[in-house]
Amino acid sequence: MSEIKLKIDHKSSVPLHTQVEGLLREMIKEPDYQNGKTLPNEVDLAKELMISRSTLRQAINKLVNEELLVRKKKSGTKVARPKVSSKSMNWLSFSQEMKARGTTIKNYELHVSWVLPDDQLATFFEISRDKKILKLERLRGDADKPFVYFISYFHPRTGLTGEEDFKRPLYDILERDYNIVVDLSREEISARLADKNLSNKLEIELNSSILMRKRYVFDQAEKPVEFNLGFYNAESFTYTIESRR
Repeated sequence: MSEIKLKIDHKSSVPLHTQVEGLLREMIKEPDYQNGKTLPNEVDLAKELMISRSTLRQAINKLVNEELLVRKKKSGTKVARPKVSSKSMNWLSFSQEMKARGTTIKNYELHVSWVLPDDQLATFFEISRDKKILKLERLRGDADKPFVYFISYFHPRTGLTGEEDFKRPLYDILERDYNIVVDLSREEISARLADKNLSNKLEIELNSSILMRKRYVFDQAEKPVEFNLGFYNAESFTYTIESRR
């Protein structure tokens, strides 16, 4: 049970929605709510505080806008999980960047296969469609749950065999083991809805919003090395773009 007293002062000069906001801020600090417990439903909470639902919603909306709370249909309102962020200017592998930010990455799935390229891949790599290429699939996240699903395809020129330890940082493998230094990335970022496969992998509801990133990776001679697709849980990940004039 909560140790926070669900009580506000109706005689105070402080607006009711401001008092409720302060109460909610204290509530969500408690371990139960931090660990995923759903907040009391709006009808019951409004009744207990003797306020209107519109007043309660005003306070909740403030915390939702600050990304402290998240509303979900059917499952209610919960404390939002801290978002992991990535900067497009940062030329590190995903593992190295997350490590630098103090986030320990867990591999939930890792699959390696050899596939024939489609027209897009054959054109990018400038190879024929009957030339098999290495495909690497990784479902990654923090200790709690996965938040990104990566699919990478590699030019046969890299020399990758599929037997590598892909728990290591990818670009570290290319540089240390194959003397390939990736130097340039061209990216396309868009929003889409999660299909059944992606919703299952990212443990989100069907048709939830996700971030899709296409990355075209080149070496120092601007020869294609990797084509990468990344599907990010939009509630758990922020992709930051920095520009300088």
